Amino acid sequence: MTVEANGSATNGHQEAFVDGSVAISANLPELVPGLLEKIAASGNAFVSKDPKARTELLDAARALVCATETPRETMIRVSWSQSTLYACIETGVDLGLFTALSEDDKPKTADSLAKAVGAEPKMLARILKHLCAMGLILETGPNEYRRTGFSMSLMSERYSDAYPCITDCITGGVMALPAHLKKNNYRNPSNGTDCGFQLGYRTTDHCFEFLKNHPVVAKQFNNHMSAYHQGRPSWMDDGFFDVPRLVQVDTGDDGALLVDMGGSVGHDLSEFRRKHPNAAGRLILQDLPHVLEQARTMNLHQSIEIMEHDFFTEQPVKGARAYYMHSVLHDWPDEKCVEILKNIVPAMTPGYSKILINENVIPETNAYWETTSLDIIMMADFASTERTAANWHALVEAAGLTVSKIWTVQRGVESLIECEIEC
Repeated sequence: MTVEANGSATNGHQEAFVDGSVAISANLPELVPGLLEKIAASGNAFVSKDPKARTELLDAARALVCATETPRETMIRVSWSQSTLYACIETGVDLGLFTALSEDDKPKTADSLAKAVGAEPKMLARILKHLCAMGLILETGPNEYRRTGFSMSLMSERYSDAYPCITDCITGGVMALPAHLKKNNYRNPSNGTDCGFQLGYRTTDHCFEFLKNHPVVAKQFNNHMSAYHQGRPSWMDDGFFDVPRLVQVDTGDDGALLVDMGGSVGHDLSEFRRKHPNAAGRLILQDLPHVLEQARTMNLHQSIEIMEHDFFTEQPVKGARAYYMHSVLHDWPDEKCVEILKNIVPAMTPGYSKILINENVIPETNAYWETTSLDIIMMADFASTERTAANWHALVEAAGLTVSKIWTVQRGVESLIECEIEC
């Protein structure tokens, strides 16, 4: 047996033994003083209404928790609290608990809430206590609780739909990922019909085919995606992408300004029309027929045209100013992405048409947890990936295009990758 300086040891079979004191000592105590200084500085800036201070404060606070808690505490937090919290939230959503709790700002007892939602008081009291222990609702007395911004948000399906949606079309694949990777000798998944998703949900369908066959889950998925994008800097805002350069062109009487490929129910085109109401040119929403059925119920602006199109076939709208895709290519492995991009190239007018790819660009260091979480989800459920700048350049160039610029405004926010026909 060999003993290491950090208290660990290995035997002849390479099985590691760790000194028990390691597991009950702070994880990275040397970082704590610096993090406390960051929290103090960003906290003061937050109080002073600095718009960037909130995310900086969150980053420092999360880092402080990770540095201060012990490995044993991390183990219990990850193993126990996350799955149980999710179960409590989803149960609460199904019962209408958060609506009952959040109707007004008055404290409510567990008994009164149980009566309001038709649940057994003893059971609901246990759910409420865990929700409180995890900081999602406020405790005002013994078995008495008050609403928070979180509980109020779940009065809307746009937010509450996330929880059944993730259970019914995401988590099963993620939980099956370790078994899938082990079965395939820890190779990077590249087949969307043979990944963690099929193993976890016991299906042969691709995730999108699965959603097509489960319309309730598909509707929840669309709501979740709209909520995910809310409140984040948009490429359409001032100070992000040069929108005037895009729109201040003569598209002609019948010319297309923006073709939103795989645009779901039209959230992005609606946002564009709202923020740039005077932009000339056609706005065209493209997706598959079953997706557009829901889009037709969304009361879209009259200037938005709905067009059925499969982006694995040639783009039918010729000479558009921009062909836009938001969170489309991250759903597919590289060879499929190249196929999608090559189907646009014949429709483009050289020196005029652009492809705008609204996606995450993972930095080489200091990646954001939302982006890395999504990357693992894409690995598990789509056999796809979030990409670095180098990955994007290689992918775009493989389709005969060139990246003219990657526009990025904030860490952890999707970038806009501007592409043109390679000269």
